[in-house]
Amino acid sequence: MAVSSSFSPFPSLLYPSSTHSPLSLPLKFLPSSKPHLLRSRIKALQRWREYEDAVRDKDLARALRFLQSTQSSSIDSSSDSNSKMNLNSGFSTWDWDRPERDWEILDTCLNADDMRLVGSAYGFLQDRGFLSNFGKCRDIVIEGPREVTPKVLKEYTGLEAIKLAPKKWGMSGASQLALIAFLGGASFLVSQGIEIRPNLAAILALATADAIFLGGTCLAQISCFWPPYKRRILIHEAGHLLTAYLMGCPIRGVILDPFVALQMGIQGQAGTQFWDENMESELAEGRLSSTAFDRYCMVLFAGIAAEALVYGEAEGGENDENLFRSLCVLLRPPLSVPEMANRARWSVMQSYNLLKWHKRAHTAAVKALEAGHSLSVVIRRIEESLSSGV
Repeated sequence: MAVSSSFSPFPSLLYPSSTHSPLSLPLKFLPSSKPHLLRSRIKALQRWREYEDAVRDKDLARALRFLQSTQSSSIDSSSDSNSKMNLNSGFSTWDWDRPERDWEILDTCLNADDMRLVGSAYGFLQDRGFLSNFGKCRDIVIEGPREVTPKVLKEYTGLEAIKLAPKKWGMSGASQLALIAFLGGASFLVSQGIEIRPNLAAILALATADAIFLGGTCLAQISCFWPPYKRRILIHEAGHLLTAYLMGCPIRGVILDPFVALQMGIQGQAGTQFWDENMESELAEGRLSSTAFDRYCMVLFAGIAAEALVYGEAEGGENDENLFRSLCVLLRPPLSVPEMANRARWSVMQSYNLLKWHKRAHTAAVKALEAGHSLSVVIRRIEESLSSGV
């Protein structure tokens, strides 16, 4: 799960021999020159502490208001070419107005109820020049046929259609090995005369209740302790995250803890929450353009595409497919089953190739998520990878 990061302008090592805070230093320690500038700096420092509080509390509205006010005001003392402040020769030099601190506003998006505020946060950072690659593929659709048969899909991806479809648990890959190991262990115990049927019945009953009432959350939480399974989830969600970012869809957050996902009403064991303003506006008007639907479907199938790109086949993504079907039924006229199948193949083909072109950025996102970094750090890693070409 994303971990909020925050920067404090008052590190404890900055004042190793003083018990005073930087805002309560005796006047004799302050330089005698330009007292008005010092007062302005101290006032600005106090305001930045308010921003830190907003980031810590994950209050997006308050944090965004602060950044917008600092951008339009003169508290950054632009008259001084150096934004660093020396208290005296015995103290270190420090910078209270670091541009990279603006990134931390992304860490407040997860608790935001208004997705338009999330969009405003991304717009603010993009205007500041931080998100230079955000939405760079918004209008890009990879050249190719709209009618995508399994043969065409293999031609463009090198994979059979079955490799790009989510699997039921226990039917393939690691889950199949786990199921075989469980059944093999149970058979061995029975062969040794150990009565396990009552315990087995209880386990199956609990698993059934978990699947029906909690969407498999408990099983998912246990599975997350297995590194290969956990890494596959990271790869899947990083695919959603990177594709949404490239398509210009603001990301609210990436949830990797099954119980947190359950509390937030997310179907599945993990989830990446993104928002498409154009699609929301069109749906409110009772219509949906092909462009908006294409963009949404590409993000939706990007998790499956990411798994296939890394492992050669996908296992997760069943909830993504279910969400896709539910949306297709709402269209007017609704898509037929063959049309849904074609649209799904087209979408996963587009996502697969988009991630293939930006594979290094996807790897950077996976590593950042694996290290437990916050959303702001993950997106910075993506930007660094895209901008440097590394």
